[in-house]
Amino acid sequence: MKSGFVAVVGRPNVGKSTMVNALVGEKITITSSRPQTTRNIIRGAVTGRDDQGEPSYQIVLVDTPGLHRPRTELGNRLNALVYGSLADADAVVFMIDATQPIGPGDRLIAERLKESGAGVVVVVNKIDKAAKGDVVTQLVEAAEWDFGSYVPMSAKTGENLEPLVSELVERLPEGPMYFPEPMVSDQPESMLVSEIIREKFLEKLRDELPHSLAVVTDEMTTRDDGLLTIAARVIVERRSQKGIVIGKGGSLLGEAGTEARHELESIFGSKVHLDLRVTVESDWQQTPALLDRLGFE
Repeated sequence: MKSGFVAVVGRPNVGKSTMVNALVGEKITITSSRPQTTRNIIRGAVTGRDDQGEPSYQIVLVDTPGLHRPRTELGNRLNALVYGSLADADAVVFMIDATQPIGPGDRLIAERLKESGAGVVVVVNKIDKAAKGDVVTQLVEAAEWDFGSYVPMSAKTGENLEPLVSELVERLPEGPMYFPEPMVSDQPESMLVSEIIREKFLEKLRDELPHSLAVVTDEMTTRDDGLLTIAARVIVERRSQKGIVIGKGGSLLGEAGTEARHELESIFGSKVHLDLRVTVESDWQQTPALLDRLGFE
């Protein structure tokens, strides 16, 4: 069978995580309209079968943070994660946004990918939101990079996901099943919980505060009656941010916590008691020791 690792790269907010979730068939990575939502390397497996029902391929998608010009030590580490994933990739999905002009960030990524030597499929995403003329313009301009294949796609609606899979399978070597079925991701449950909680805050916060927010799951235990109890910390960088995250009378914390609890109950199939605390870790995005402790090593 064919199998291998496919790095998914692109600028922030082009739809990489939405595509990964759509291909895997379930939510393994959070999504948001906020740039730089993804902060970890998240792997998800897509397994295909032949006419006899035997596995014929397995694509291990490696969702990466959006490449950007870093302003913090965290940003430097996230970019390093992306470049590290390219070194181990059998193929690459390079995603650009059909609703935005190709910019210097896209061109920089294209140059890095040419240097990597990996087989690249360029995906022009969000065609459901773009005019046909804009999509054609993007494809023509991106064709100057002379990569192996170009796929216009909508990760949101699922349009052209199958042609993308076919292009990726062609570029994979013969190999083993890296993820036994029905396993589709190796992301620890505690990380998934932290990310879902963070996701619920992202759209409720404005300006730079979403970037200053981190979530750490400290404890997960299941009681004898089946209740899953989760203790998590919502971390900010300033005391003034703590009040914003909590909200008047605890309103924002309660609203985000309720949304997170409902989604976690759907994922784990049990009742969830979610205990959220808001703490301050000054300048955690710039402090190497804090980044190590928070898991951004």
